[in-house]
Amino acid sequence: MDTLFSLFALLFGAVVGSFLNVVILRLPDKKQSIVFPASHCPKCSTPLHWYENIPVLSYLALRGRCRTCKEKISLQYPLVELCMGLLAAALFHTFGPNISFIFYFLFAAALLVIIFIDIRHQIIPDVISLPGILVGFAGSFIIPLVSWQQSALGILLGGGVLYGIALGYHILTKRDGMGGGDIKLLAMIGAFLGWQSLLFVVFASSLLGSIVGIGAMLKQHKGGRTRIPFGPFLSIAALCWLFFQPYILKLWQLYLNLTLPTG
Repeated sequence: MDTLFSLFALLFGAVVGSFLNVVILRLPDKKQSIVFPASHCPKCSTPLHWYENIPVLSYLALRGRCRTCKEKISLQYPLVELCMGLLAAALFHTFGPNISFIFYFLFAAALLVIIFIDIRHQIIPDVISLPGILVGFAGSFIIPLVSWQQSALGILLGGGVLYGIALGYHILTKRDGMGGGDIKLLAMIGAFLGWQSLLFVVFASSLLGSIVGIGAMLKQHKGGRTRIPFGPFLSIAALCWLFFQPYILKLWQLYLNLTLPTG
């Protein structure tokens, strides 16, 4: 029965992922609505039939091209649908069919949208992060994973830590190294996951960002002026904490046991 429900969660997540593609495409453009018009080819604007909107399968059936104009369809579309489907299945496996599943489904969907918008436009829309802070804090009153005190402290520390890092970087280099969107995003992460997640999220995102950043510096030949979006790394680190928190804490305890003197 659990396998059947997990499959349903996978399909439900993929369907939601199809809508998230619309959000990712249209939200950065203030002139577009995420509701109207209906789904259409971004190249020729031809409305899509229902059978062209089946998550992942339609992309495969059409061989990655628009049925009308034959232009290539971005790989982003099936990727977002598949990612949201897998996230939904993982959330169901972790939390089961309860309010926590719904709460963190919204969180995961918001992070997925932020990842792709930040990669494409290097912005994190306030319309996602600011309401996300409020939703995360409100949910802490009914979600057993995080108390409202942990959520509130997560908001304060999340916003404060990155603001301090950004300010210090600006003082030392006279350049802006981190945008305000990243600060609001970490505050949102703190609201959903509590203050205890922040040390790992900042460390893991910085490590992953440094690895990718070094690769980008070597490729772009811009040295210290190479710019990469930091939001995706914060989001990935937050998802890792959400799903692997017990294992992360065990590794941390093991590290402390090996490094701290005994007796």
